[in-house]
Amino acid sequence: MQLAEMAGKIGESWTTEWTTIPQERINTFADCTDDHQFIHVDPVAAAAVTGTGGTIAHGFLTLSLIGGMSMRLLDDVEVRMGMNYGFDKVRFLAPVPEGSRVRAVFTLADATERKPGQWLLKFAVTMEIEGAAKPAFAAEWLVHCVA
Repeated sequence: MQLAEMAGKIGESWTTEWTTIPQERINTFADCTDDHQFIHVDPVAAAAVTGTGGTIAHGFLTLSLIGGMSMRLLDDVEVRMGMNYGFDKVRFLAPVPEGSRVRAVFTLADATERKPGQWLLKFAVTMEIEGAAKPAFAAEWLVHCVA
């Protein structure tokens, strides 16, 4: 699909496959970001306060997954380059317990051609947690794309 055709997809949603968040991934993220707060890396101490029986993933870890998830999900869109442009809104709504499976739901909220062949796409994104009543987060994500 051509990038310009995305303007006709406003309101459409795409859902990714489930992805598991194991402790090893949480620990690696903690190492990358220097965020070793015990609720993420110490299962015994975390169990006493998280209400999940163990550690929870960093909110920013789950948020950072949307880049790769979107590339796999929308790989049929012909884009020479896509760049994270930022967020209009992010709300972390529920913790992601270690070992949980998550998936993202992307809904195209807007598509604006800023220059010929350059589009700003706005997605409403929720990260669902398998079996949970609330999503991990809800966000409005902006992506600058070049055809």
